[in-house]
Order: sequence, then structure tokens, then C-alpha cells
Amino acid sequence: MNNTTAVAGPFVHPALFYRDGKEYVSALTAFVREGLTAGDPVAVAVPRARLELLRAELGTDGADVRFIDMEEAGRNPGRIIPRVLRAFADAHRDRHVRIIGEPVWAGRSATEYPACVQHEALINHAFAGRRVTIVCPYDTSLLAPRAVADAYATHPVIIDGDRNGPSGSYAPDHIIAVYNQPLPPPPDGRVLSFAFDSALLPEARRVVVERAAALGLSPGRRDDLALAVAELTTNSVVHGGGSGTVRIWAEADHVVWEVEDRGHVADPLAGRRPPTPDRPGGRGLLLVHTLSDLVRTHTHAGGTTTRCLLTRAPLP
Repeated sequence: MNNTTAVAGPFVHPALFYRDGKEYVSALTAFVREGLTAGDPVAVAVPRARLELLRAELGTDGADVRFIDMEEAGRNPGRIIPRVLRAFADAHRDRHVRIIGEPVWAGRSATEYPACVQHEALINHAFAGRRVTIVCPYDTSLLAPRAVADAYATHPVIIDGDRNGPSGSYAPDHIIAVYNQPLPPPPDGRVLSFAFDSALLPEARRVVVERAAALGLSPGRRDDLALAVAELTTNSVVHGGGSGTVRIWAEADHVVWEVEDRGHVADPLAGRRPPTPDRPGGRGLLLVHTLSDLVRTHTHAGGTTTRCLLTRAPLP
């Protein structure tokens, strides 16, 4: 993986296509060691089984590498930019930083995948102009052809075996728009729906949390839910036309809830930037991403629906 920074700069965002563990380990450990030799801070955020492969191969060379389990830290793709990538890069602002980030793997669900693709597209905006290289591995032997095609669209650079060059179909804004689609409707007959305005904010939170308890959400997770509901419903009142509707239901091992209002989210990075003193807004959506196991959003000129999933304990 030599000369990844020679293709573009200062921010470089290649997709690395690999077909087996040997190819994966060889390419990525070379990338890590190049960075360590150059004195670059290096972080590796990949699924835990791959993480252990890289850790074992690097041996003592990995002592200065930040290893991150992406299955935990990136379970909600909306958390990856602020809490994984930016958290590491911002801690080393005066240096070139190298990161391996693998948000798309074969075990991702169809519900998670659109959020993963949007995340990959948004990285290009989040790090524009930064001295950062983020390599994103893609297992072409297991991933669907659509995932590979989307990788071409979300990464300006493609590394595939001996090939290292610009993508011929790079179009991140198109991908953001393509995956900004109406969310699947909630299941019939199993949804609690509550319309709220400024006077009913406390009641909206109470109703949703009580319903979540009945659906099997643990007490600790109900505390997370209460905070997230308070943030999203308040956001609807302040920025979404003064009112909204919150809904909650269960799907498999998740409690699912959403807020629909008349607002429009014009900034695709809303909720994905770390808080800064000069930008007081956005903390509410950032908190929602932090507390949720998955966040999906559909926004358009007529309104926005934000849907959140929380893992619940299996029911007896």
C-alpha cells in the first residue's frame, strides 16, 4: 500500500478491496508500519475478529497503535465520524494521521447498510482539507456487488491488488441523496403513536419510556431512551414546526421509535460533528447518535423522520 497519499491530498480516502485474510493482513499491516515509520499516529477500527488478526501480525509494532472494535464503537454508523474518526484525528491535529476504518462487513444487516453507505460518503465532507488518510477495507468475496459499487461511489481512491488510482464513479453527494429514502412503514397494529407540541413534551417522553418498558427494554437503556426522546421531540418543537409525532414499536430484538415533524435537515453532517464552542447547535442529534444502536433519517422539504433502534433483552 505504498504511496496512498500520492493520489490526492491532503485528505485521502481509499477503499481497499481484499478477497481473503492473507491479502487483508498483508496490505493493512504494511499501511500501519509505513505510518509508524513516518511517525504518524495510527488507529485501527475494524470488526473484532479482523482486529485480532492485525494485532497478532503487528506484534510489538502495534504497541503504539490505537485498536478499536468497530462492532462496538461503530454499531451505529452515525457514531463513527464523531466518536471514532474525529476523536482520534482531532487529538493529533498538528500531524498527519492514518486510520483504518471498516464500517461495512458481511454481517451488517439490510437495515444498517444504508446508514453505513451514507457514513462512508459523509467522511469526505467531514475531513476535507485535513491531513488524514482513512483506508476502508471491503471484502469483495463476501459483500454483495451493490456494496462494492457503492464503495467506488463513496471513495475517491481505489486500491485493488496492484491497482491504486482514482475511482471512475466517485459521487458521494449522489449516494447521500440515493439513500435518503422514505423509511419502511411501521408494522400494522403494533405501534403506539403520540402527537405532541411544546406543552406535551414531558408526556411524550413518559408515554414512550413506559411503552419501552412493556416491550422489554432494560432500565439502563430506558434512561438512554428518555434522553434521546427528550432531545428529538424538543428539536421538533424548536426547529420542526412546533410539533410532531413520536411512535414506538418492537421489531425482533429491538425497540424502535421515531419522531416525525415538519422540519428539514439541510446539513447532512448534523449530529456527526463533535461539539465545539463556536458551534452551539447540533448537540442534541449528536447525543441521539451516541445513545442509539442505529439511527436512520429521511428528510425532505416537507418534513423529517428520524428513526432509532435500541437493543432489548430477549422476551421469554
